[in-house]
Amino acid sequence: MVDLKDFVRNIPDYPKPGILFRDITPLLGDGEALAAAIDAMAALFAGEKVDVIAAAEARGFIFGTPLALKLGVGFVPIRKPGKLPYKAHSHTYDLEYGSDELQIHVDGVQPGQRVLLVDDLLATGGTMEACCRLFEKAGAEVVGCAFLIHLLDLPGEQRLQPHRCRSVLSY
Repeated sequence: MVDLKDFVRNIPDYPKPGILFRDITPLLGDGEALAAAIDAMAALFAGEKVDVIAAAEARGFIFGTPLALKLGVGFVPIRKPGKLPYKAHSHTYDLEYGSDELQIHVDGVQPGQRVLLVDDLLATGGTMEACCRLFEKAGAEVVGCAFLIHLLDLPGEQRLQPHRCRSVLSY
């Protein structure tokens, strides 16, 4: 049995003083640990009907695509403006200083489809909240949000209510 926490490196004062960065690069570099992480993420919503997995670039893609393969469903990439070549749904959201935008192809999800949103880490929840809104605007139902890591001292889970958030590791 692989202990995934053994593959998460702690880097103090990155990207600025006072932050303890949880680096998943060692986990990604170990085939057994990566497979165990995908299996554990698949178990988070076991028994739920999921039609499609969606994840935002870039680290979300790392977990979203193999999770979609494991569950036997499709994958929808969530991109920044200018990255998708076809007509897109978009959602603009506020950041601490300014705003940002996320997009999906208009045919990436159908109204009524059940979407599981995936990312590597839940911290403040701002990007995942925008992802939820984007899919809701497209008429999809958000089953929940799955994460490898949840930073418990940050307000991400509260911000994502009423959506269910589940994670493999908590710090």
